[in-house]
Amino acid sequence: MTDINDIYSRLLTPSDALIEDIAKIDGDILLLGVGGKMGPSMAKLAMDAIAIAGLKKKVLGASRFSQPGLQSELEQYGVETYPVDLLEPEQLASLPEVPNVIYLAGTKFGTTGNESLTWAMNSFLPGLVAEKFKNSKIVVFSTGNVYPLTPVIAGGATEEMAAAPVGEYAQSCLGRERIFQYQSSKYGTPLLIYRLNYANDVSYGVLLEIAKCVKEGISIDLRMGHVNVIWQKDADEIAIRSLLHCSTPAKFLNVSGPETASVRWIAGEFGKLFNLPPVFSGEEQATALLSNSAEAFNLFGYPSVSLKEMIYMIAEWLKYGGKISNKPTHFQEREGKF
Repeated sequence: MTDINDIYSRLLTPSDALIEDIAKIDGDILLLGVGGKMGPSMAKLAMDAIAIAGLKKKVLGASRFSQPGLQSELEQYGVETYPVDLLEPEQLASLPEVPNVIYLAGTKFGTTGNESLTWAMNSFLPGLVAEKFKNSKIVVFSTGNVYPLTPVIAGGATEEMAAAPVGEYAQSCLGRERIFQYQSSKYGTPLLIYRLNYANDVSYGVLLEIAKCVKEGISIDLRMGHVNVIWQKDADEIAIRSLLHCSTPAKFLNVSGPETASVRWIAGEFGKLFNLPPVFSGEEQATALLSNSAEAFNLFGYPSVSLKEMIYMIAEWLKYGGKISNKPTHFQEREGKF
């Protein structure tokens, strides 16, 4: 396990480009929803980049901190934390004014049967946040789910494609975008709407889910036969660096990996590493949830961690019993029911 831990740690270090850009970002950075899947790693990455650059700016993180020990862990890393429920207006109002905000809050799973909370988190809360931080630059996390399924041969949806969300989760995410856009036009707030799919780490993500299925002999549904994947640290870096590209009207940015990756091929690669044959069900469909991230690569360069590197690390992580999170992506879902 030592070797894979060393490789993993090396791939979490900030790039020279991030160190250069974080020096250009004017003022402190607040991560709203820092307790989610990407927030802790993003906060630590920003702290590391600030330290290497020799800067004095702060990283702040607001969350309910429902995960035991996370607030203390971030505080020890130097992040200034605020335990708040963002849906409570008084608690949101208590947060300090910060010139740079990365908005990570939202909900996805459990939407079916609890639609009202999903809409509150994904469409009502953005209005409160946009009002509170109308004088800040805001990077707003969204999702590629706002796009329709597109032909696999077409290379994925571009930012110019009209949104056509399937299901209430995706609809509420489009609501998030529209509310922020409205407030941006009202107050002149610079925005970047960050449409992500799918971030991966050794502890969660599409690749881990496929790997677990191969390792445990569980059938892999091929109907959503192709995906985009990106290493979490690369996605974190793009989010932080996107603070330099916020604009009015809002800029939309797809963030994903460069490949239209075959689920069948990914499973086959894990099969080689585990010496186990993958088990499949269903057949690949002509469409999938795919994004074209050429604009992100134009602005920030290609991701630093390749698809095969991710597959190898995740396989080794599973082989040696590394800690994983129970946060499935439900990437196979074609009807938008989360």
